[in-house]
Amino acid sequence: MTKKVVVTGLGSISPLGIDVSGFWQSLLSGRSGISRLRGFSELHLKIPFAAQVPDFNPEHYFSSSEIPLLDRHSQFALIAAREAINDSGLSPEALQAGAAVIGTGCGGKETDERSYQILYKENKSRLHPLTIPRGMPSAAASLVSIGCGLRGPVFSVSSACASANHAIIQAVLLIRSGLVDVAVAGGTDAPFTFGLLKAWEALRIWSRDTCRPFSADRSGLVLGEGAGVVVLESEAHARSRSADIHAELSGCGMSSDAGHITDPSAEGAAKAISMALKDAGLDPEDVDYVNAHGTATEANDVTETRAIRLALGKRADTVAVSSTKSMHGHALGAAGAFELIATILAIKNGIVPATMNFSTPGVGCDLDYVPNQPRVMKVETALSNSFAFGGLNAVIAVRAY
Repeated sequence: MTKKVVVTGLGSISPLGIDVSGFWQSLLSGRSGISRLRGFSELHLKIPFAAQVPDFNPEHYFSSSEIPLLDRHSQFALIAAREAINDSGLSPEALQAGAAVIGTGCGGKETDERSYQILYKENKSRLHPLTIPRGMPSAAASLVSIGCGLRGPVFSVSSACASANHAIIQAVLLIRSGLVDVAVAGGTDAPFTFGLLKAWEALRIWSRDTCRPFSADRSGLVLGEGAGVVVLESEAHARSRSADIHAELSGCGMSSDAGHITDPSAEGAAKAISMALKDAGLDPEDVDYVNAHGTATEANDVTETRAIRLALGKRADTVAVSSTKSMHGHALGAAGAFELIATILAIKNGIVPATMNFSTPGVGCDLDYVPNQPRVMKVETALSNSFAFGGLNAVIAVRAY
């Protein structure tokens, strides 16, 4: 019999707040974390808006000896992991055999950017001796392991905007396999560097004003940053210590379009949704809510709408669908973790966050997108979608516990 996997801890640092409470209250109030891009006023950038963590000062969280080892994306991951572990109530002894799986789409871009400035702008010939361990893609997972005392399997996952969901799914599989009883999993990214912003600028899929998923007047995505982390346990382990269980992660679905690197496939995304339902033992009629990938790009929103219809059939006409990216932006490797936490809290609290900034439905966008006001409703079962460049799809099914 497959082991049940449950969520016992939640942690986040996001454009909507420095912890889960701030994140959730912002979602319920419709307060956006999107504002004018800060910190780059002297540089020539066309991207006008961003979702940045407000007033972040690493010195509030880390000692002066720790900061040189920590790229911004690792700082975020550690902060979110500490909150999630504190929320779980797990003892240091219980954590020792646990796993850590942290997704990231970008890795240590802040470290890379600073290295290039030193070499090519300042014409210096020597970098900091910790440049490699600070900027390597596995740095966040490694530092969560070190900082939280996790001695089981530890690794990073990188699948662009599906990184967090893929990481969480890998953690679920580790627990189901019996390798571990406890796992800390999620995603983190800090994409606000001049070089990376110029690269996103070249893609021409960024918004002129704000994030308007599924709306006729949507103009593109808004980049975000931060980290989201969950603590997962086998049901037996959680019950043995009388843990407060937030929800059950009941199903996982993963697929690849094997098509175009930037043009998504509705069939590929639908396959991941259907696989998550099958893995959870659910029918489409069981789904109450879908937290959509919902990037507000022309291609994603139409394709995702079609994917939901393909996977859910007639149920798609009555299921609630919303995109919280309308408030926290697209945090790339952290996005799926933010959205899973929002999905879990929607189930626990019986309130579905809205798709903010919604005007009129776009062509091909014909579902119930919970426009502009959160909806009080009973949510027993929900899906959290993540679809990435490269045609990489990861969907998680969540049940009330």
